[in-house]
This record gives sequence, C-alpha cells and structure tokens, in this order.
Amino acid sequence: MTPNPRQAQLLEEVRAHGTRSVEALAERFGVTLQTVRRDVQRLAEAGLVARFHGGVRVPSSTTENIAYRQRQALQAEGKARIARAVAKRVPEGCSLILNIGTTTEAIARELLRHRGLRVITNNLNVAAILSDNPDCEVIVAGGVVRSRDRGIVGEATVDFIRQFKVDIGLIGISGIEADGTLRDYDYREVTVARAIVERSREVWLAADHSKFNRPAMVELAPFAQIDMLFTDLAPPEPFPQLLAEAGVECVVAEES
Repeated sequence: MTPNPRQAQLLEEVRAHGTRSVEALAERFGVTLQTVRRDVQRLAEAGLVARFHGGVRVPSSTTENIAYRQRQALQAEGKARIARAVAKRVPEGCSLILNIGTTTEAIARELLRHRGLRVITNNLNVAAILSDNPDCEVIVAGGVVRSRDRGIVGEATVDFIRQFKVDIGLIGISGIEADGTLRDYDYREVTVARAIVERSREVWLAADHSKFNRPAMVELAPFAQIDMLFTDLAPPEPFPQLLAEAGVECVVAEES
C-alpha cells in the first residue's frame, strides 16, 4: 500500500516510539478512535505495523531482537524514568546482579551516587558505567562477549553467577506475552537470566511499556518468579490482573 499523509505520520510515530496506544494516536493526530483503528488496520494488512489489544507496535521477529543502537534510542525517556524509580528503591550497602540490556544500563547510571554496593554483571557496559563509582565494587562474569552489545553469555557465565546469592537481581527483558511469560531472543542470554533469578533473594524486572505484548522465542520465567516490575506506563490489559494474581508489585515511574 501507499499510506496517505496521516497514515505515514502515524507509521513514523509508531516507529519512533516502538509502540503506541490507539488513544494516544487519536489524541496526537486529532482524529477519532475509529479513524485510527481503520488506519492501523490498513497498515497492519500491509505488514507495516502489528496490532495488539488497545494499541499498535512495530512488527518484530520472534527470533531476532532490534539492533543495539536502535534499542538505545527507543523509549529513552521512559527508560530514564524507570531507572530513577529503581534507584530510589535500591538501598545502599546491598548486593546486586544486573544483566544485559539498555534499561539495566540506564539503571547503572542512576546508581553512580549509591554507596557500598557490590554489583555482579554480565554486561560490560554496566561494568564500565559503575566503575566510575568509587564506592561500588563491580564483579564481571566470565564467558563469551557478544560484540553487538558487550553482553557476556555462555555456560561459564551461568556457572559464575551460581557462585553467589545476592539481595536483588535486576533484569531486563525483550518481551512480555499476554499470558504473563517473560521472553527473550538468545537462549544463551536466557540461561544466564534464569541463573540470576535463581540466585537472587528478590527479583526486580525493568521493562518499558513497549515490551508488553511483544513476542520473542525463548521463555525466561513467568510473572510468579519476579517480585517487582518497574515500567514507565500503566500496563495494558490483561497484565494488571496477571500481576496481581502473581503477587508482583508494579511500580509505574512518574514523569519528572
């Protein structure tokens, strides 16, 4: 199809943010919900966007994640708010594991003024950020370094993580499906994340709103295995009920 000017603008809006609700698009372009739904239907039929209940997102593969540099730019403001909300809850003098992801990197930047932290990570970007904090001891896991994002994965990484028991495991995720399962793309990365979940007294998930209803191939864990979810917008249906049933505290980061 050849999108009309409004549809082209709608497409650019979704691509810029990763995901958008129908209500937000209607407000953004000053049209009715029915008009947005018709536009979204046409764009979806052409394969340019993917629909979910109440919203629309960029079409994504279940087998391959968005490129790292693109993920750094997507939802940057929301990730920054999530990071500030997480940092407020992290007590000084505690032990943490931070895994791979642009959201955990944003969290690391917000922890630069914390004192007495001991941080284990399989993310070289997180290690580089937190090494600037003289009151934080950083322990880097061994394993295979992925050149695309400086994440460390593999059996050696899993074995290393299993030596520890920390106060808080802080994990990011690529997708949360409508049944409440956390999913990602790289099986090796997921096995490390599972080890982090196992070796943490509390598990905190940091995920911006674009992760809801986003498919990915490998299952990491159900909601029941996490204690807190930090996000930037209230989760859409059916997630509030799923979180409540699993006993997960949901923290929606406030705007500055």
